[in-house]
Amino acid sequence: MNNYILEYYQGIKDGSIIVGKWVRLWYEYLITGLQEKKFFYSARHARAAILFIEAFMHHSEGALAPGLLKLELWQKAIVSTIFGILDKNGYRQFREIIIICGRKNGKSLFMSAISEFFAYCDDYGGQIYYAAPKLQQAQICFNNFWQAVQQEPELNARARKRRTDIYIADRNTTVQPLAFNARKSDGFNVNLCIADEISSWPGANGIKFYEVIRSSFGARRQPCLLSISTASYETGGIYDELIKRGTRVLLGGSRETRLAPILYMIDNIEKWNDINELQKANPNLGVSVSVDYMIEEIAIAEESLTKEAEFLSKSCNVKHNSAQAWLTTKDVERCSSDEEFTPEQFRSSYCVIGVDLSQSVDLTAVTAIIEKNGELYVLAKFFLPAERINDAIARDGLPYDIYVKRGLLQLSGENYVDYADCYKWITDLVEKYEIYPLKVGYDRYCALQFKQMCEQYGLHMDSVFQGENLTPCIRQLEGIIKDGKLHIGNNDLLKIHFLNSALKANSESARVKLIKLNATAHIDGMAAVLDAITVRQKWYGDIGEQLKNE
Repeated sequence: MNNYILEYYQGIKDGSIIVGKWVRLWYEYLITGLQEKKFFYSARHARAAILFIEAFMHHSEGALAPGLLKLELWQKAIVSTIFGILDKNGYRQFREIIIICGRKNGKSLFMSAISEFFAYCDDYGGQIYYAAPKLQQAQICFNNFWQAVQQEPELNARARKRRTDIYIADRNTTVQPLAFNARKSDGFNVNLCIADEISSWPGANGIKFYEVIRSSFGARRQPCLLSISTASYETGGIYDELIKRGTRVLLGGSRETRLAPILYMIDNIEKWNDINELQKANPNLGVSVSVDYMIEEIAIAEESLTKEAEFLSKSCNVKHNSAQAWLTTKDVERCSSDEEFTPEQFRSSYCVIGVDLSQSVDLTAVTAIIEKNGELYVLAKFFLPAERINDAIARDGLPYDIYVKRGLLQLSGENYVDYADCYKWITDLVEKYEIYPLKVGYDRYCALQFKQMCEQYGLHMDSVFQGENLTPCIRQLEGIIKDGKLHIGNNDLLKIHFLNSALKANSESARVKLIKLNATAHIDGMAAVLDAITVRQKWYGDIGEQLKNE
């Protein structure tokens, strides 16, 4: 039997299959992982799932009903990923799967097909749930599953619909809809949960509900939480969290090994009405969603800003305000080296300074950017209250004590950072090494005392507001990094902050802002670098010649 993962990947590589960058990265991740034996491919397991689905899964509505479902290549590749990629113990590798694709791409039918295989062929005593914010929404997928089962006499004979669930006696398996707060995690023992339209799961409640489901995995050998959705307008919910986690896995630098992000999205928002670009978000284009239908939808969207926003969300999978991991691991590695940068190496130079004061009880970062021979070099110093270092080590899982010994981090104050230490680091550059800051970019947070000290010393201070207004500076910094012209040496802490950085995009304005990859991540070092780049760009007409240090 064909290896559909490899077949799909080969089509992507030779250009016969059009996908966006995230799907391309996903299949590169899979192929590389198989080659490096991080996980293993079982043709037998993949074949069993595909054959079952195509032999027993029926269309329950539309022109193709009640015919059998014929899986497309992209669907076979996903089924092969879910069931055919195994860990070293022979269990399924991926426990959380995110599938993002446009509407009308057969998502509901596809999820019902996967559910059928779990219900009739997976663990004895299975518990399968269709989860959604409201019971009525959860029942849509649940009813689709039941209708599909009824189309196949052999499956229907083994299933009994009860008041709240479907029971398959010979497998001791239940299938049921699940709404928010429907139950606590006690006794909740999921082997499959379909999380439907996660983009509509509201805020903190959606995240908590998702975590309740995920926390129930402990008693199963190979559970699966399968989230499927288009994009939407809900901000700060589980959709955003999964997209940030997923894109970090795809870009590298994540330690997660059980997450499978399969993200069908357009790459270029400027081409949202280009049918070739739209294929990247609609893998079933020409099958369940016709080209004529899509062209008509484009025409409607072009006449109305409201319709355009909906089309971007539902057919392009561009969220109004979406957040994705920013830099690839390769980008950050390109910045890094084994060399330790010291101020002495840059004696008698001009520079710009960036300061991210953050909260006085947490990390603070100060950076100096110095140009030499057309390349930019970063000196960075971090500050942390002495009494909080053990808590920080436990919280972040980082060796802050080692960073202190290496000189990357300075303990400052007892329970809060003493900004006088930040000030002294800058003045030491001037007085000990003749490194002269021409501009100091600083955030406004708790900056009054620090600003006054620096101004009294004669430094030129410039307040930087870190919002969408910094889009040009962010794009400039990104270009400098990708061109290999920014160097941070062996500063591991700054490197981590680069990898923790994400961009939140506004689809209407095409502007972005720097944010954390997750709520507990630190990006203070990146924020300080961006402050420095901002004042460098802003004042380059006045100070650019001096900054070249020629």
